[in-house]
Amino acid sequence: MRGIGEYFDIDPTLVRLIFILLGLNGMGVLAYLIAWVVIPRNPNHKW
Repeated sequence: MRGIGEYFDIDPTLVRLIFILLGLNGMGVLAYLIAWVVIPRNPNHKW
């Protein structure tokens, strides 16, 4: 979730809370998979 937070320049904890709330109704998993495919990797991140 940190990557999504960095990409949108928001706190990763807020992103996690949003996905937890969405996951309660089944939309979180679908949204996560779509974001995983659409959002590019950060080339400056050290793995």
